Amino acid sequence: MFILKTICIVLAVLFILYLLMIMPRLSGKDRREPFTKVLYAHRGLHDNSSDAPENTMAAFKKAVDAGYGIECDVQLTKDGVPVIFHDFTLGRVLRYPEGNVPDNAVRNEDGSLGVVGKVIDYTYEELMSFHVLDSEEKIPKFEDFLKLVDGKVPLVIELKIEYKDLSVCPIVDNMLRDYKGVYCIESFNPLGLIWYRRHHNDVFRGQLSDAFHKDKPDEFKGPLYFVLTNLLLNFLTKPDFIAFNHRYYKCLSRTICRNLYKNTAASWTIKSQEELDRAMKHFDIYIFDSFVPNNGANNK
Repeated sequence: MFILKTICIVLAVLFILYLLMIMPRLSGKDRREPFTKVLYAHRGLHDNSSDAPENTMAAFKKAVDAGYGIECDVQLTKDGVPVIFHDFTLGRVLRYPEGNVPDNAVRNEDGSLGVVGKVIDYTYEELMSFHVLDSEEKIPKFEDFLKLVDGKVPLVIELKIEYKDLSVCPIVDNMLRDYKGVYCIESFNPLGLIWYRRHHNDVFRGQLSDAFHKDKPDEFKGPLYFVLTNLLLNFLTKPDFIAFNHRYYKCLSRTICRNLYKNTAASWTIKSQEELDRAMKHFDIYIFDSFVPNNGANNK
């Protein structure tokens, strides 16, 4: 009887510790309202087989014109210029000028030849010699993107932070302090959220996550991804919202954050009207891709 009672006490203590670890920021829930009024075009209203591929000025203009919010990705070039580009590596999306493809070009699964290296390996001027997929578009400067949007639609800005390099945080934050529109920041890397908690705590911030072990079990394995999937660093990051892969909405930690702590829940990346309709039962913010929602820009 004593052993059973001890076990129950230990389990209760562990569960309380778990709830404390995943607890997001509880204050400021009223600040989420501007972000829940529209749907968000993932990397702009893009089509990678068109003249408006992902994370380009053409795709962003289409989203603004249609009244959609925009989700985009920001990282730094070799010379410290914040640009909008999703992958750390360039090969999937960036192409060499015709007639200037080197022998060591990246060969993609579709047979296309992409640019070698990472964004951080090139200066902004050097990146301007490449184009995005089969379009004439170039990698946009974050500064030019902000001028284009000019507060017309809300922004979800993902900070691309590799390992422990937080240099993108102060540069982007400094630019956004002068921006008059509605924006929030998010990152898969908890260190970025910790930076914002310390230096600009009033910014609406979100922890990106996924059921990593289910998506790519060979790539995402080990205790780190268990911690990230289950949001066990929330006690350090104190996110205002959790942005989670919509397919894994049943994740216990995500569910507790939304239902117990009333934390704002963002869903990524929705790729059909059916998925959007289902996500509306479990999330508050919706990021879509590869289709045009029949709801229109306004999700209500």
